[in-house]
Amino acid sequence: MSTAAGFLWEFVKSPTTTAAVGPSSRALAEQMVAPIPHRGDPVVVELGPGTGAFTEVIQRRLGGRGHHLALELNSRWAAQLGERFPGVESVCADARQLPALLRERGLRADVVVSGLPWVAHAAVDGVPLVRLVAESLAPGGAFTQFAYTWTRWAPPARRQLADLRAEFEETVISRTVWRNLPPAVVYLARRPRRS
Repeated sequence: MSTAAGFLWEFVKSPTTTAAVGPSSRALAEQMVAPIPHRGDPVVVELGPGTGAFTEVIQRRLGGRGHHLALELNSRWAAQLGERFPGVESVCADARQLPALLRERGLRADVVVSGLPWVAHAAVDGVPLVRLVAESLAPGGAFTQFAYTWTRWAPPARRQLADLRAEFEETVISRTVWRNLPPAVVYLARRPRRS
């Protein structure tokens, strides 16, 4: 089964956890990984990598440097990701486990790249996922999340933007990435307030 067909099948089986009907474009991936530094050994965390559209670009950007941890809820995709990208530590886990997983490894993230659906960001016991991400980042860290342009005005998107502004010193929204189906924007949040 092709990557696109597999993605569509997973969406049909579970639209709330897959959230997209196909993998993201290379143009969107390039925007998502922009905060990854070109030097040093950064710790990059990927939330919801799916079939690896962002993973491939992250790996190319790192060029063997640093540590790349990917958290994928779909066990089949997590296993395939680990096989396809040996340089990635692929873990089948919920994104809310991020702080514990980093603590176990003695790491702080420099960049977190998220392909998660809006539903994954809902608060659990009053704690939004964005807060857990901010707490997992180094002081100068960055977080990227994409959204389809037509969903930006929905209540979950507005709630997440408010959460980003509460947890980070700076939050900017990119111009529309038209070379993605459907068109998308990237939220870039820098410098967590809780680092």
